Amino acid sequence: MRIAIPAEDEKGLESNVSGHFGRAKYFVFVDVENGKIKNTEVVEVPFDKHGPGDLPNFIKEHHSKVVLAYGMGRRAIEYFNNLGIEVVTGAHGKIKDIVEAFIHQVLEIDPYWKKKIEEEKKREGHHEHSCHS
Repeated sequence: MRIAIPAEDEKGLESNVSGHFGRAKYFVFVDVENGKIKNTEVVEVPFDKHGPGDLPNFIKEHHSKVVLAYGMGRRAIEYFNNLGIEVVTGAHGKIKDIVEAFIHQVLEIDPYWKKKIEEEKKREGHHEHSCHS
């Protein structure tokens, strides 16, 4: 399985997840096999400005099945869903820690983010959680 994470810088697993998916200059792609990190690749986003669907297609071209991010707009999530890519929002901290927690199914979503999403869902009349996990 390949996981994509927007990063604040180019330090790979030592980077922190970017606070805003659409503004990340780098993505860390992490290959996971048998519950362990096997390989990482840091890729600079190839465009300064992007339109709807550009980043989801960029992620798909790098063969990721999962995106772990902090903040992400509804449209981007819809694009990923249409591409068959799982999205988990509210992930925060160092990328290595986030990936390890996701692998072991103990990823904790930022409480502020979780509350914000739940409030949005209530306004829209939905009752499911947006963390997609």
